Amino acid sequence: MAEVTESAIRKVLETVIDPASGASVVASGLLGGIAVRGGHVAVTLDVDPARGTALEPLRQACEQAVRAMPGVLSATAVMTAERPATPPPAPQGHGHGHSHGPAAKTTGGGGRIDVPGVKHIIAVASGKGGVGKSTTAVNLALGLAANGIATGLLDADIYGPSMPRMLGVTEKPESLDGKMLKPIERYGLRTMSIGYIVNEDTPMIWRGPMVSSALEQMLRDVQWGELDVLVVDMPPGTGDAQLTLAQRVALGGAVIVSTPQDIALVDARKGLAMFRKVAVPVLGIVENMSYFLCPKCGERSEIFGHGGAREEAEKLGVPFLGEVPLHLDIRTTSDSGHPIVIDKPDSPHTQVYKNIAGRVWKQLSANQRGARKAPTIVVR
Repeated sequence: MAEVTESAIRKVLETVIDPASGASVVASGLLGGIAVRGGHVAVTLDVDPARGTALEPLRQACEQAVRAMPGVLSATAVMTAERPATPPPAPQGHGHGHSHGPAAKTTGGGGRIDVPGVKHIIAVASGKGGVGKSTTAVNLALGLAANGIATGLLDADIYGPSMPRMLGVTEKPESLDGKMLKPIERYGLRTMSIGYIVNEDTPMIWRGPMVSSALEQMLRDVQWGELDVLVVDMPPGTGDAQLTLAQRVALGGAVIVSTPQDIALVDARKGLAMFRKVAVPVLGIVENMSYFLCPKCGERSEIFGHGGAREEAEKLGVPFLGEVPLHLDIRTTSDSGHPIVIDKPDSPHTQVYKNIAGRVWKQLSANQRGARKAPTIVVR
């Protein structure tokens, strides 16, 4: 198979002409970035939001041109609107400045994201990093699957994708038609991650609109098939990715992950408040690293305090889903690519995750299927 290089892709894109300027997407400054991994290509176009809809044919032309290159297995072009909504006084050329106002939050498209065949989509979120959100998301998804529920897992943490390592995935996703990617199946889960396409040591130096576009495409352009639940491992915080998912997708609910310590609970409270503001049901709070049980002597130590998440759940009127201990087995199995629900199916820690999964599924089943519409977010 012919090697696909960034310079070769750039040369091909020099033949794609922007009809408004008469210049190629490269010469006119529209080309934002190129990412290549094993024949899978992602191209970003930095556009003026005022031209977003008009430039859709140009985006498709870029995608088709790259897809036709020898050695290319799949090609995706996304538009990111990072230029000021007000055009510059002089019409010649395209500036390279970036707006930090509302226009910087605009992405190409803007309609609702439908994922055919998926009954429920749930977000696993945290207010801050380092609380074990991804470990919880993986084992929650595996716990659902272990209970006989058809489950998918989407790694939406664009800046720090962890699913390739946690699931032991080294292969790249395939595309049979050059448009839709097949999810990689692992341990009974259908999974997708930006980390499957981009090398592990490649930094994702992307602005918010690029992250939102990538998230949209991993939802829309993946053959998820028939699923009862799609678990989405969100980036930490309350930024563009979270708002994109909450605004554009009919979420069945959100699971908040926190440690017991006060500083983590403050951030978890912010994440919970965000989902409530956009009318996403909060399915509950998980207290991760709840306590440390010494494997040698059996002594229990509450390193980060204990019970804070339970108290917070009671105070805020949301379900408390369970306590997950800080244990070496959970860490080592995650790092080895064999999560504890798979590696030690009879362990008490696996039972904790299965219990949490059971509580989440019970709430989803009780909700009106398909009754919630994606909300409109109004920034005041």
